Amino acid sequence: MFHIIVNPQGGKGKSLKALEQVEQILKDKNVEYAVHKTERPGHATEIARELSQTPDTKIIMMGGDGSFNEILNGIDNFDNVTLGIVPCGSGNDFIKKSGHPLDVAKAVEIILNGKEEYCDYIQLDDRRCLNVLGAGMDVDVLLNYATRKHGPAKMRYYMSLFHVLAHTRFHHLRLTVDDGEPMERNVFMIGIGNGGIIGGGIPICPNADPYDGELSIVVVNEIKKSKILFELGGFLSAKHVKKSYTEVFSGKKVHLEVLDDSKCQTDGEIFDGTDIHAELVHGKLKIFR
Repeated sequence: MFHIIVNPQGGKGKSLKALEQVEQILKDKNVEYAVHKTERPGHATEIARELSQTPDTKIIMMGGDGSFNEILNGIDNFDNVTLGIVPCGSGNDFIKKSGHPLDVAKAVEIILNGKEEYCDYIQLDDRRCLNVLGAGMDVDVLLNYATRKHGPAKMRYYMSLFHVLAHTRFHHLRLTVDDGEPMERNVFMIGIGNGGIIGGGIPICPNADPYDGELSIVVVNEIKKSKILFELGGFLSAKHVKKSYTEVFSGKKVHLEVLDDSKCQTDGEIFDGTDIHAELVHGKLKIFR
């Protein structure tokens, strides 16, 4: 028995088209399933929480990074649950590192093959993150993106990106990796990655691997404002990690202290937090892969 959790509004209609395809495949193979359509923000978390009470629960997550994040945050008993991934959201950033196909039929084939593997995630004090915990420029972009209501999602994201770059601000943070010394920085942005892609394809943490038991931490320090636009191509091609203004770390725990009015994001969801403890969790979350 498979439980499909889907946001019918996801991907501007893309999720419902994908659902039709998934249902047809399951019917053709005589596979029993139930569909749970979300009705409001946070509903996927509620559904996943209820389903995770039952042993041998198989959940097919349909959507993008936001939907996956909601479902991850709803699981009460990880021993009971295995997750399948059918990407049909706007960004689909996590799958660029997780190795899952964008093609719906191929994604369902992986689920039906039944091969399980443990996937890492990030545990924060009061929430979980599957892809990237971020602060700085990427959050400023998301805040601006939320004000744009018209046009394709990717176009709106890049419009917000260029707006933020034209009005750059730096963010005052303190970072401690594992049991190291605290590092106080003025940053352009920081990515703490399990996955490593944000904004529909920007590889902020290009070396991140959601199966290796390590966090990839990329700190992009203050850049001369007159050079930022010229450096943009380097971010799109992952060359930023080789620049002198960038520091790269790996570890299992990160303590992030926000020393100004900055906000943070997990999997594209913005939250207020000034004292954040993030820890990589390995060997707990089962997925079909």
